[in-house]
Amino acid sequence: MMEYSVARPAGKSPSLWSRLTRLGLRWWVDAGTVLLALVLFSVAWPTLHLTHQVPWPIAPLIAAFAALPVLLIRRNAPLGWAVSAGSALIIALAVPNQTGEAMPFQVVHIVALYFLVFAVTLRSPLPLVAVVWAATSMLLGAALSAEGVGADPWAWPVSLGATVFIAVLLRSLVRSRSELHRQTEVSELERARRTILEEKARIARDLHDVVAHHMSLVVVQAQTAPYRVTGVNDAARAEFESIGATAREALNEIRGLLGVLRSDGQLAEHTPQPTAADLEALFVGAARAGVDLTWSVEGTLAAIPDTVGSALYRIVQESLANAGRHAPGAAVRVGIDCAEIVTLTVVNGPGTSPAAAGNGGHGIAGMQARALAVGGRLTAEPTPDGGFRVSALLPRATAVDLSLAMATQQDTTA
Repeated sequence: MMEYSVARPAGKSPSLWSRLTRLGLRWWVDAGTVLLALVLFSVAWPTLHLTHQVPWPIAPLIAAFAALPVLLIRRNAPLGWAVSAGSALIIALAVPNQTGEAMPFQVVHIVALYFLVFAVTLRSPLPLVAVVWAATSMLLGAALSAEGVGADPWAWPVSLGATVFIAVLLRSLVRSRSELHRQTEVSELERARRTILEEKARIARDLHDVVAHHMSLVVVQAQTAPYRVTGVNDAARAEFESIGATAREALNEIRGLLGVLRSDGQLAEHTPQPTAADLEALFVGAARAGVDLTWSVEGTLAAIPDTVGSALYRIVQESLANAGRHAPGAAVRVGIDCAEIVTLTVVNGPGTSPAAAGNGGHGIAGMQARALAVGGRLTAEPTPDGGFRVSALLPRATAVDLSLAMATQQDTTA
């Protein structure tokens, strides 16, 4: 039984950092963060004596607490903000200012706090953003107003609020783009699922007509046997009637199964399906249509069973269509070996004219599904010269025969 699997989209929209990773920009964000921290530190250390009276051995440590928390912007922005705000409060209370100066914080420390508030707003829940905004506003507003710097108590909350507002807008933009991208992926996946289901329904129709033909022959043979064969007793006549009834019931079940697989509400088709014997007409028609086609057949196509022959016909038909669509003007070679394992090879070179515009479909997936339906295998891959090759192995009996043949072929090659 064939199994199809389509990857499911993630339930959550991709985060800002995952999108940056997908775009190859995450390394640049990390490098920019490190560069920002080094620049702030290189400014904070030499200018610390302008605002605070500290012994020179501990000046680098205080400068580090002022500048380096920005390194946590991507890893853990709330922790970086907590370290920066806590160290700002401790430095303002414990480290004396320069005489005549009324600045409890370094400007570098304030800039670092703004960067961290911006980062927290981008990635954290809104309640936490509100707490960070309020705490930072109180820290800066109360301390600087008490020292006579920034006497307007609303200046810092409004300034930080503008920073938070810009970050929220950017966050909403990223989230909306992520949601749009996720919805696009969902639409593509649903389209692929529909295509697979439609292909399965087409395969079911083909198999239905082939199997229904054989089952109908069984019914006719069972019902007419008592009249064609002389000396049939009552017991044999009853056995023939039982065989006919069972065959009719199986035929009805096959039609019911096909009805379940159909998604468009149409009734099952009963038109004759192509077989391997129809391939010659397909080749001649393609050559007349202008395809540079050469083909070779070893064995008798008519000897291939109808089920396998129908799959073989459809694979060749799709391969020729793909060659004409994606490599116009290219030479196409088809080789078929009608042995116990039917071997098919369709090779086309690079096109001599521009290919038709349009997105790639699901033709290869459909061909692989048809090969699997009869227990075979199919591979499709580009060739070194820019062309394309489709190779298929279709067993005339069971999939077990195919596995044995493949193993024998590998041993022979080795």
